[in-house]
Amino acid sequence: MLFKLIKPAPLTEQMRSRDGCIYLYRTMTFIGWQPPKAGPQRYLYLFWTVNTFLWSTIYLPLGFLGSYMTMIKLFTPGQFLTSLQVCINAYGSSVKVAVTYTKLSRLIKAKDLLDKLDLRCTKLEEREKIHLVVSRGNLVFVIYTIVYCVYAGSTYLSSVLSGRPPWQIYNPLIDWHKNTLNLWIVSTLEYVIMSGAVLQDQLSDIYPIIYALLLRNHLDILRERISKLRTDDTMTEDEHYEALIKCIIDHKMILDYCALIRPVISGTIFTQFLLIGLVLGLTLINVFFFSDSIPTAIASFVFVITTLLQTFPFCYLCNLIIDDCEALAHAIFQSNWIDAGSRYQSTLLYFLHNVQQPIVFIAGGILPISMSSNISVAKFAFSVITITKQMNIADKFKTE
Repeated sequence: MLFKLIKPAPLTEQMRSRDGCIYLYRTMTFIGWQPPKAGPQRYLYLFWTVNTFLWSTIYLPLGFLGSYMTMIKLFTPGQFLTSLQVCINAYGSSVKVAVTYTKLSRLIKAKDLLDKLDLRCTKLEEREKIHLVVSRGNLVFVIYTIVYCVYAGSTYLSSVLSGRPPWQIYNPLIDWHKNTLNLWIVSTLEYVIMSGAVLQDQLSDIYPIIYALLLRNHLDILRERISKLRTDDTMTEDEHYEALIKCIIDHKMILDYCALIRPVISGTIFTQFLLIGLVLGLTLINVFFFSDSIPTAIASFVFVITTLLQTFPFCYLCNLIIDDCEALAHAIFQSNWIDAGSRYQSTLLYFLHNVQQPIVFIAGGILPISMSSNISVAKFAFSVITITKQMNIADKFKTE
């Protein structure tokens, strides 16, 4: 079965939380982010890594500038906005890719912590939750892949069929104006380069969501364990206390997991927060005022969706994580502790105090990552549209 990991595996199979990242890390290997540790194939792989970064991370954003410097007069307003919205996003993508790649070791170490958390998941219902979150993580990756590939493919086809390259990246070697063959060659080269950039951008956008889903799953499992504390009459007080200590250790490992992924997420989401309003504004202006064909409008609409997917799902998950922390505190308070000994109660009080501090992710050390922050930065798109309408910029572009 193709993409069999998008469905929960039967409980007869042994699944781990890290398996929710399988498609993610396979794609990282394909794009050149996971070199072999030794052997001659390592050097061949590093050559592939250099090429993907050279063309998709470095040349692509510079190619847009080269195109503006040499061919700006040949752009129609719609073509220029189509190119500009992707150009801005390409620079942001290069920054996100650099942050993710340089701090990839943190994400790998976080998987080791997930393995330690999984060791405690021996009950049937806990294993079911792991199997479910593994399928969700891989399903989310497949959905993102489809959306991102649809954007690249639709832009490529709609532009070529309209008689122009999709993004008009600077190409000093082949003049696409000469004949149709050159047009297809240039367009296909652009599509290959852009596909690499889209894949890298997808990796930078999807890992926070998958890691957040895995985090929420272990918070939920911990909440269930806490709610069952001191409910087994066959256990002694020392055993009850030991069970409480294990829950505290689990929570500590969850906090360590968050500390590992927090610097990576901070950089990538902050970069996207800086760009989302402007990119959305330019794209919507292009759709409302300059789209000259239905295929072009569809491609721009898909680009809007991909832009929204870069921040909104993770921001929503951050809100849910805060709610999960609150539910964890409620579970501690409502657990069976009233007739426990003083040692148990004092330890439980310490645990409650730590849990009441919610798990929060901060973008660039400035903005809390949440739905309210995301909506605030996205509102800039409407400011861009308003300025354009009030100053009649669209009509002036059309007239010129």
